[in-house]
Amino acid sequence: MINGGRTIHTADGSSVSITPVGLEYDLHTRNAKGETIATVRMNSDDLSALISEAEELQPW
Repeated sequence: MINGGRTIHTADGSSVSITPVGLEYDLHTRNAKGETIATVRMNSDDLSALISEAEELQPW
């Protein structure tokens, strides 16, 4: 899965950061100003499912 973390930037300046926390992952969504919109903690299976579903919508 994701070992050191990763940040995805959007065209409007927002971002989603994926950070490992022990055996789980935090997803931090921020708006273009850098303000946190939401933080979600999920396990690796849920993160894998999220990424798979996102790839079905928009392969990258």
